[in-house]
Amino acid sequence: MAGNSTRRGAVAKSKKGPSAGTGGNNKRRLAGRGPTPKAEERSYHPAAKRKSAKPATSASERSPKPSVRAARAPAGSGGRMKRDGNELVAGRNSVLEALRAKVPAKELLMATRIDVDDRIRESLNLAIEAKIAVREVPRGDLDRQSEGAVHQGIILTIPPYEYADLEDLFQLATDEGAAPLIVALDGVTDPRNLGAIIRSAAAFGAHGVVVPERRAANMTASAWKTAAGAASRLPVARVTNLVRAIEKAKEMGCLVIGLDADGDVNLTDFKDGADPLMLVIGSEGKGLSRLVGETCDLIVSIPMHSATESLNASVAASIVLHSVANSRQ
Repeated sequence: MAGNSTRRGAVAKSKKGPSAGTGGNNKRRLAGRGPTPKAEERSYHPAAKRKSAKPATSASERSPKPSVRAARAPAGSGGRMKRDGNELVAGRNSVLEALRAKVPAKELLMATRIDVDDRIRESLNLAIEAKIAVREVPRGDLDRQSEGAVHQGIILTIPPYEYADLEDLFQLATDEGAAPLIVALDGVTDPRNLGAIIRSAAAFGAHGVVVPERRAANMTASAWKTAAGAASRLPVARVTNLVRAIEKAKEMGCLVIGLDADGDVNLTDFKDGADPLMLVIGSEGKGLSRLVGETCDLIVSIPMHSATESLNASVAASIVLHSVANSRQ
């Protein structure tokens, strides 16, 4: 019987003399305490203290954590990615080009003990001249921010672009005492095309550019750089539905003309350039979408020597805007 020291063999013998057994108490004392609790469940652990400091959120309020694969910059993007609504431009060449183009940025992050070259020096000087906050952070913080993009020790944070409303473009024309001239884009997905169109629109006296929210290029760093400063002078409006925006322009007295290779009127025969206009530019590959084309008042084509050739969307917009500008002089 356990614990009975009177039975034979229950008394251990040693050099110090006989001693009574523990009756199995030592074995119970060595028993395990179960699995180790998680760090967040141990009150003394820093992880538990961080968790308790955060405000509690319900499951419906918590947004799914983006995967690293989704957050990485696509190949050929020049180290551009999105994080918390901001656009991040990573890499020495990309950051320098953005600062040279005066892309509106709010912060320049540089790694501590960075290997300084001419690009870093110029980027730092341009950021200071533009009164952009400069912050030195550990390289590990840049690795977490970029989530896979090659940052080379420098990242530029660009806040989301503040789009105008469609009504703001008409108000701008009213303030100038001029007939409205607005450029709308249908399916233009390349931000460099968007930037080039903004540049041409500003050069030829347009009052703004309209882009749809979906399946269209946004005002990214690439668009800013291609616009070469025109984006800071010409407003860009974003609309939920382009067809409704066209109908609104008609209500405001605009003649809406679409640009397509199979147009009803040749550009050389178009004589209404001095009237209030909305010019709709389609994508280079598909042109105007069916519904947008049907909503336009008139479809205009650019005369070309070869019917098999096609023009880039930004080039086509420049040609039509130049023709309209000549009509308005």
